[in-house]
Amino acid sequence: MNIREKLYDFRNRLRDRHMFSIIIVLLAICILLGIALYKKQTEYRQASENAYNMAFFELVNYVQNVENYLAKSLISTSPEHGAETLTNVWREANLASSYLAQIPIAINELENTSKFLNQVSDYSYSLSRKNIYNEALSQDDFNNLKQLHNYSVELENTLNQLALDMNEGRISWGELTKKGNVAFATQVSNLSKDSFGNITKNFDQYAGLIYDGAYSDHLNEGAKKALTGEEITEEQAKERIKQYLGQDKVGEITSNGLIENGQIPAYDFSVKLNNEDNVTAYISITKQNGYPLLINYNRDINAEVLTDEQANEIGKQYLISIGFPNMKETYFLKQDGIITINYAYTQNDVVIYPDLIKVRIALDNGEVMGLETSGYLNSHTERKIETPKVSKETAKSKLNKDLEIASEGLAIIPTEWKTEILCWEFKGKVEEKEFLVYVNAENGREENILVIVNTPNGTLTM
Repeated sequence: MNIREKLYDFRNRLRDRHMFSIIIVLLAICILLGIALYKKQTEYRQASENAYNMAFFELVNYVQNVENYLAKSLISTSPEHGAETLTNVWREANLASSYLAQIPIAINELENTSKFLNQVSDYSYSLSRKNIYNEALSQDDFNNLKQLHNYSVELENTLNQLALDMNEGRISWGELTKKGNVAFATQVSNLSKDSFGNITKNFDQYAGLIYDGAYSDHLNEGAKKALTGEEITEEQAKERIKQYLGQDKVGEITSNGLIENGQIPAYDFSVKLNNEDNVTAYISITKQNGYPLLINYNRDINAEVLTDEQANEIGKQYLISIGFPNMKETYFLKQDGIITINYAYTQNDVVIYPDLIKVRIALDNGEVMGLETSGYLNSHTERKIETPKVSKETAKSKLNKDLEIASEGLAIIPTEWKTEILCWEFKGKVEEKEFLVYVNAENGREENILVIVNTPNGTLTM
């Protein structure tokens, strides 16, 4: 049958009323489905627009509150009122940052704005603690608050202008999000000169503050403290593998390249081990100094022969053999025949918890199957440890009278802001529950309390 005959045949079929009815029904179904999908899409777009509007106007509200509370903090003279005001700044800036993250803005476009809100939140919290302890704010503190207030005024003005543009219909979230991955701030700046494009412009020059806080710039700058030596080549890194895994265990080495986008640049390798299970180990060697950053591999372990104490001694000796002396065990966890022990560095009998190394040891034959040194490499240096201003007995007098003390000594602990505090560490019990209490060795404040949780698989702190 040729094409013309096929067309005639199709025309004749259409003349059949039954066939015609089927086609009409199918067309009607397609139209109805199209209408339903369009309605759903419209409802979804409207819901998204409503959510973006809510997040944006909450952002505007909280930024206004930040500006108001910062202005109050500049003229507050009493520690009590200062603490209350700065706590409000901390809360409102936190909420502003949360709502900023909910609107469809490319994160790189508003990085400095987000950084500003985070620093406002954290710095105000840091100063509120000063007020709580009746410490007067310094002139530098007030200068920093003034700088933050000036930026908050700029941010508030820009957001208010953008809110006006939205209310008058010059900017629509729906239109902006249609273009997919195109940077949000660039799209908006084409619609209004006073927009998120201005926020980016205003905060490109925001330099940040240097202070003891979680978002303090200096905490993320500079070389890692333990990495002060020469850089090594990939071939030199391969030689280090034999030292860290054992000359007899190393088989074929495969390079996975230099990983530079992490906190610590390192050469990454896969290593076939010379054992009956044909296990592959993964090991990273730091580009600077050639330290082992990470070692990890697994195999079946059918029996636990070694005690925790024997495994601990193996871990200590292994760390000494690869260049990490003076490490003291702290806590451990056992799982599937492997014990993971946390070791902290000690200097002059002071336990330095930021300098932490984790070691995984097989309990059947004592084989070291894992190592993680990032805490140590980020933090380790020989500290200048001052003589405590608060004696051990004075610190002890501040403890709960029901605490039955089992051990005591000096320790350096990390803070949530990545700074360090010299403390008296007391381990003890209250009604069969174990605690660690840390009292600041300089001013006698209670810095932290941890609950010790003893489980069948090890000891943890909370």
